[in-house]
Amino acid sequence: MYKILANTIFLGKDVHFLPECHSTNDIALNLVRQKLAIEGSIVICDHQSRGKGQRGNTWQSQPGQNLTFSLVLRPDFMDISEQFYLNMAVSNSIRRLLQEYIPNLEVKWPNDLIVPAFGKIGGILIENTFSGKEWEYAIVGIGLNINQQDFESSNAASIRSITGSQFGLEELFRLLVTQLEQGYIQLKKGKWIDIKSEYMMNLHRMGIWSDYSADGQQFSGKIVGINEFGKLEIETENGEIRSFGLKEVAFV
Repeated sequence: MYKILANTIFLGKDVHFLPECHSTNDIALNLVRQKLAIEGSIVICDHQSRGKGQRGNTWQSQPGQNLTFSLVLRPDFMDISEQFYLNMAVSNSIRRLLQEYIPNLEVKWPNDLIVPAFGKIGGILIENTFSGKEWEYAIVGIGLNINQQDFESSNAASIRSITGSQFGLEELFRLLVTQLEQGYIQLKKGKWIDIKSEYMMNLHRMGIWSDYSADGQQFSGKIVGINEFGKLEIETENGEIRSFGLKEVAFV
């Protein structure tokens, strides 16, 4: 049972624990719509049966082995066009904590957490609600493979499968939420240059020539940056800088 956190300012003061659910993001969004959630509310589930990932994928997780939860945030201090900074702040916060156990952890654009030699250990899905041009709420869904050892995909891994050690989920959850709150406060303070710099420093394939696929064609390029809208900037062999949004480019 996950309890209200005492070591944070506002995150985790309202915790909704469910033994099983289809998607913590959906549950959190319903709580927002029913006015039963506040900024900092958390929905955490022991077994998420239909967790959602980027590109319409599902997030597979064995019961009682991993962390699957959603945060309710209200980043109305930001413009809608600046929303990728929230992605970067959340990605940075998770990486900061987990790098203590797996130092070679990287962020794969837009917001997957991977260890190149082993595979993907986590992902983030942020779903936003707006009122006109104003940002109402951000539902930050986080799925992290902690103790699971068997996966359907050969590209998946967990902290345990990498380190050989088993971890206490509640303690890791407490540490992680504390780190997430610090990252969100950094965002509120306008430390956006620092947030982007940290994200870029740990970005998978940054500055490395690699193969990608877009519009049905494969090409060679290297990641050179992220633009102001969160699009991935890749330099091609002819020196052209191309910008890609979600679902517009695939890593080969």
